[in-house]
Amino acid sequence: MLRKNKIEKEFWSPLLIEKSWQELQKLKKNYNFILIGGWAVYLLTQQLKSKDLDIIVSLEELEKFKKTEQSNLRKNDRLKKYEIKKEETDIDIYVEYFSKLTLPTEDIKRYILKTQGFVIARPEVLLILKQGAYKNRENSVKGEKDKIDIISLLFFSDIDFNKYYKILKKYKIEHHVDELKKFLVIFKNYQALNLSPREFKIKKNKILKGLKKI
Repeated sequence: MLRKNKIEKEFWSPLLIEKSWQELQKLKKNYNFILIGGWAVYLLTQQLKSKDLDIIVSLEELEKFKKTEQSNLRKNDRLKKYEIKKEETDIDIYVEYFSKLTLPTEDIKRYILKTQGFVIARPEVLLILKQGAYKNRENSVKGEKDKIDIISLLFFSDIDFNKYYKILKKYKIEHHVDELKKFLVIFKNYQALNLSPREFKIKKNKILKGLKKI
């Protein structure tokens, strides 16, 4: 646990993480949404926590945000999302039929589960979304965090690789499989996962073996 906390501090301070978590709890009380991004990965894997919040909402729920967050809500036409900034916590709101994610935003509600009081995207979908996010920002601090989140999902969540491939095939993005294999081969940062070199090698080989079957 000490090692994991040290890795988290390399990304953001414990104070920022705590404030972000508190904001997420407030959102849960007031709105209906699907949680994606780093906090969703954390809820599934219990690995690294996050600083920013990423949620998907319906058009109806967006109207609630427009009423209650009138002074804070900003539309980002370039990135096709809405944004709220609460002190140092960024809340990114992706809206069905408007936002552009790796998968159609309005389809993600078909691939959800409930955990710890939250509705979140299934691990197969989170993995695909994280792969897409990483490609867009791989040379940044957030890109480094994306890498650890991707490996955390592979090692510490119950991913069904057949479901993962079926989703990729449905949306004609099967190339994600080969990209994931290459990514896994070159990833070396076992310390970020609080694993020994041997534990890391065993998990890595197991996942590569599973990916070869699809």
